[in-house]
Amino acid sequence: MPGLVSSSARLIVIWFLSCALRLSCAEIWPNEVLEVLYRRLESNVTLACGKLPGVGTPVAWRLNQSSELPWHQMTSEGSLVLFHVNHTAQGDYSCYDDQGLLLHSVRLKLGHPPGLLSISCQVPNHTHVRCSWVDSVKTFLPAKYNASIRGSGPDWRPCVMDLTNKHCEVDHPAFWQTNHVVRIIETNGLGSFTTLARFKLDELLKPNPPRSVVVTEVRGFPKRLKVSWSYPSSWPQYAGFPLLFHIRYRPLHALHWSEVYWEHSPYVISDALAGHFHQVQVRARDEVNSDSQWSEWSPTQDVQPWKDAVPEPTEENPADYSLPSFTNPETSTEKSHNPDPNEVAELGLVILLVVFSVVIIVIFIPLIFLIWIKQRRQSQGGKHELTSMVKMKAMPI
Repeated sequence: MPGLVSSSARLIVIWFLSCALRLSCAEIWPNEVLEVLYRRLESNVTLACGKLPGVGTPVAWRLNQSSELPWHQMTSEGSLVLFHVNHTAQGDYSCYDDQGLLLHSVRLKLGHPPGLLSISCQVPNHTHVRCSWVDSVKTFLPAKYNASIRGSGPDWRPCVMDLTNKHCEVDHPAFWQTNHVVRIIETNGLGSFTTLARFKLDELLKPNPPRSVVVTEVRGFPKRLKVSWSYPSSWPQYAGFPLLFHIRYRPLHALHWSEVYWEHSPYVISDALAGHFHQVQVRARDEVNSDSQWSEWSPTQDVQPWKDAVPEPTEENPADYSLPSFTNPETSTEKSHNPDPNEVAELGLVILLVVFSVVIIVIFIPLIFLIWIKQRRQSQGGKHELTSMVKMKAMPI
């Protein structure tokens, strides 16, 4: 009797262990490494069930541990054929024998191969280049990128990548070389594609907007505003690359801006509209490179000139500062208003009248003088003829 009990206990233990082993073999654990299969969307996909003992062996397929499968067909070899797969067909496929034993498993990922990238580059100063890209083809698959840049020479330099934001950066590019090429290679499970983008650094040079733009009233002067700013933090101020600044301002809600170009901070606006709020903005550009781009405008500053009317300073009581004087009219103008068409027309008319008067004086005065000389000679000739006739009549016949 004790031997019968012990043998029964052994059978129970063996049965339990066999069930546990079969269950563990039949289950795909989440952290288990599966074979990954990449296929195109909307294509037909065939999944093999590993090595079967023979043709016609019955197998069962599951998708993510579910017996519900997308539109499919089973072959005599036990393979699963999926038709015109879409995103719902993605997942972990596993096939089992008629005893529930796991025979094979595969992870199916669907998407498209890489395509042409849209590349754009920014040059915020002479020592830094940043290139970013956007996929023109949505692949739905994880991708790897390799980016590099070169100038006119044959050597490629690596472009340090930030895959999270899809951009790469290069420090101290060969700025003296005219043409540059960026090469980005995108690779996923269905292939790779190389995109090249050509550009000129001097034409892409575009500083960031000036920072710390402050507009304040000038105490005692109801028509003046003081504008101050700082270089962009990304621009090396003391590296021999000065910036030219473009200042524009207008009364609030006005249609037209007054504009001025200036080389350093601050600048004093001398013709603000007394008693009205004004909008002021500043932008910057490389002063030496005329092919470079203007930065974006700084945020609009709204400020009102000093309210209390105080007489402008005189020679006996000068102000503690002087207005800027422009010495280079090509790069700096004190103010560039939009001219009034009526004023321009009146000025043109005055100039035309002056020119016409000069022409009349130059042409007609000599003509009048000549006519006067001619008439005088004719009158003198008539007198001589009359005298001769008188003498002839007086002579005796």
